Amino acid sequence: MAGHSQFKNIMHRKGKQDAVRSKLFSKLGREITVAAKMGLPDPAMNPRLRMAVLAARAENMPKDNIQRAINKAAVGDGDNYDEVRYEGYGPGGAAVIVEALTDNRNRTASAVRSYFTKAGGALGESNSVSFMFSRVGEISYPPQAGDADKVMEAAIEAGADDVISDENGHVILCAFDALNEVSKALEAALGQPSSAKPVWRPSTSAPLDEEKAASMMKLMEALDNDDDVQNVFANFEISDEIMGRLGAG
Repeated sequence: MAGHSQFKNIMHRKGKQDAVRSKLFSKLGREITVAAKMGLPDPAMNPRLRMAVLAARAENMPKDNIQRAINKAAVGDGDNYDEVRYEGYGPGGAAVIVEALTDNRNRTASAVRSYFTKAGGALGESNSVSFMFSRVGEISYPPQAGDADKVMEAAIEAGADDVISDENGHVILCAFDALNEVSKALEAALGQPSSAKPVWRPSTSAPLDEEKAASMMKLMEALDNDDDVQNVFANFEISDEIMGRLGAG
């Protein structure tokens, strides 16, 4: 989602690269271990594990780290994590979905609730905002994968639903249940994607003024920094002008 990707760019520009990378690898490793525990420890036979490994490779996570995370599941090592989804409203009434993997539901719920409250938002009940999103598969390719026509042709052939191409690359959308099949077909036609993952795609957007946008950035930063939080999806829209001012701060 546009606002969140802009936010990510600002976060990385602000430095702390090593700390950010270490935290990211830890989250990716947790997802790999959970995925491997839920099925076979072989990415070719386990669609969720395949997606988790793809995501790790896209972030240049070393092969040894990936294998170590898979091995943890194979030997029954590590904690057992529950998948939890939180939904709520952020500043300016923006809808936010938070996906977490936690070994302590009370700790995570309490932390997530506090982030929302501090930002002037509120955590809601289950399904309080998810009706404003569609659960879909999202497969991303860099610009060098091909021009818009080539990618569109491959996407249609693979059974995808939509393609968005711009100077940053190509985003291909498909039904949530078809993500594994579509991504495999695209990989045969276009090579390995930058990422292939299930996402919550907003069907409405909430424009934010500068004050609310600054609060939203604080909420997103707090959620991103939480070890238990894996993914955050939101429907806020922030103008390039406001985003530029926030990024310069």
